[in-house]
Amino acid sequence: MPDTAILGPGRTPIVLQVNGQKHPLEVFTSQTLAEVLRGPLSLTGTKIACGMGNCGACTVALDGVPVYSCLTLAVDCEGRAITTIEGLSSDGHLHPVQQAFITEDAAQCGYCTSGQVISMALFLEKNPEADAEAIRHAASGNLCRCGTYVKIVRAGLRAAEMMRQTKD
Repeated sequence: MPDTAILGPGRTPIVLQVNGQKHPLEVFTSQTLAEVLRGPLSLTGTKIACGMGNCGACTVALDGVPVYSCLTLAVDCEGRAITTIEGLSSDGHLHPVQQAFITEDAAQCGYCTSGQVISMALFLEKNPEADAEAIRHAASGNLCRCGTYVKIVRAGLRAAEMMRQTKD
């Protein structure tokens, strides 16, 4: 049986690696990753909408995989790489998906946008030749109450093209 620490009802010290930086924290074992990102880390790009894993607004990358941070306990993320919307750009340049969302005007109210962008970026990294149908399917885990799905798919296609051009 592996060694496991028994975590009590009080605060537990952890170190989270978010956007390439280590953050020592004390959290309650019941705190979600979304609560910790938005609270003590002040990374408010991650939105909490439904709080039940239904909408995808809280999507972040955990070890390169999209997860709903409202359902993920912060203590379970220790020692893992977390990327939020704030960490997606690099060297002062927007990620191609971020730029494509701007170019295609794919955000209306913007509440779902960070989750949409994270999910799309992770999908396109693994599927650079994705067509509109594949992009539509990949975006299905992120709801947009404003209904900008046509623009989101166009942004995904534009981002895929931009990502392919930078690899060539």
